Amino acid sequence: MPEKVVVIGSGPAGWAACIYTSRANLEPLCFEGAVTEENRLQGTLPLGQLALTTEVENYPGFPNGNLNAYLDDSIDESKRKYMAPHLGEGVSGPELMELMRQQAINFGTKVVTDDIVDVDFSSHPFKVTPANGETVEALTVIIATGARANYLGLDSEERFKNMGVSACAVCDGAMPRFRNQPLVVVGGGDSAMEEGTFLTKFASKVYLVHRRDEFRASKIMADRALANEKIEVKWNSVIDEVLGDDEKGVTGVRIRSTLDENQTEELDATGYFAAIGHTPNINFLKGQIETNDKGYIQWKVPFRTNTNVDGVFAAGDVADDHYKQAITAAGSGCMAALDAERWLVDKGFD
Repeated sequence: MPEKVVVIGSGPAGWAACIYTSRANLEPLCFEGAVTEENRLQGTLPLGQLALTTEVENYPGFPNGNLNAYLDDSIDESKRKYMAPHLGEGVSGPELMELMRQQAINFGTKVVTDDIVDVDFSSHPFKVTPANGETVEALTVIIATGARANYLGLDSEERFKNMGVSACAVCDGAMPRFRNQPLVVVGGGDSAMEEGTFLTKFASKVYLVHRRDEFRASKIMADRALANEKIEVKWNSVIDEVLGDDEKGVTGVRIRSTLDENQTEELDATGYFAAIGHTPNINFLKGQIETNDKGYIQWKVPFRTNTNVDGVFAAGDVADDHYKQAITAAGSGCMAALDAERWLVDKGFD
């Protein structure tokens, strides 16, 4: 018998889809991804990007308060012992994701810890194949595989992730370590302009590091950044290394001139923000789902999560090239679940 709903992905969108389809008695099967070194290096481990962050201050429903007792009781000890102690305020990214996962399981979601490596949407029931090779048939599929942040690939970036290195100013900019401190943003597109301008709400100064002598951002966005007195642009420069130590985290960056490779400069900063875009996790689809010019899955029905394949839906950052927030991802996961449920009813599969 085919599964009624297969969810691919395990970020906020994936777990929200699982929670809603589980509560509708659709017994979803979730492929949450595999725990592999390749996934670790590219930031695509189970539980999504949020599991790579520390404090989460902007997710509704988690005000200041101690969740220790509930976390210790609801999360398996084998996982809990590797999580940092609860901060006492709000919720951490790993905590929030483990809570979402457990909530989905509590309602009856079946979870497989493996990557989907191939899909066949050319006929119905659909076929999805995980790395273990055991193909599963599905009446509906919800794609919630997210998008991974692009980094420069420096060893020092990896070393200081969650210790001052970030790829989301909106997510992390208000954290105490960044307040009234100099920060660095690398990039020259609209994302970099937005990130840099946003961070001036908290930072004492923002350095925008760009490898060329003009931005590729839209003129209005570039002009807004250039007019901000808190922003200083480092033209014709690249990040040579993120500086810091294990106690303080990021303490600065060393930049190198693109015009003279022997010319370097060190900038004091408590934060480094990579604003060079995201890459949707869609390789396994092999072109069967339509995407926009940025590679994100396209919703084909206004205000619905339908893709170009009838019965296949998309939710979260894999289909969102604009907001990229945990709450919007979770909301679209709910939407995809409701869309899938109604599709099954309309097709007589209820």
